[in-house]
Amino acid sequence: MASEYPLHGDLNLIVTGYVEPNRPRISRQLATRLGLEFIDVERQIEERTGDTIAQLRARFGDRRLKAIETEVMDGIMLHRRALFRVSGSTVLNSGHLPELQRNGLVICLVASLDSILRRIHLTLGGRYHNPIERSRAIGELQQEWRIREMPDVVEFDTTYITEAILIERIVTYWRDLAIRRG
Repeated sequence: MASEYPLHGDLNLIVTGYVEPNRPRISRQLATRLGLEFIDVERQIEERTGDTIAQLRARFGDRRLKAIETEVMDGIMLHRRALFRVSGSTVLNSGHLPELQRNGLVICLVASLDSILRRIHLTLGGRYHNPIERSRAIGELQQEWRIREMPDVVEFDTTYITEAILIERIVTYWRDLAIRRG
């Protein structure tokens, strides 16, 4: 894997936040630019169980989902020089935030509430008009944004910028961090 910026030794980059549906693509492109292994935690959960996150939650409830999230997070904690794409709620529910921060940088991608509501509307389509579906989506957003309250989580606002500009800003931040660390 070629990298423009082979920096930071064994540090990981953890990308979280609510900018669906583009977060997986952004994270994958960012990992390529930085020469990091790409690990999609949600995909690993789904591959392990054979169900989507929503199906797991509906079938077994939050307690079982949290247990699986913790198992997957335990496994990825062994990786170095990787970019983890993971939801903020998974990071918080698994209890791995302090260790993630010791071994890497946690970045939370954020956007204005109006922008996110538009994205939820586009994602849900006609289901957006169902108050239960809309409420569920907003509840997930609130869970996701809890990570923003944690110390040392770096935020990047995606509201008015393109994916290319966002990726360039994160690459620049990563490079500047390496320079500051010496």
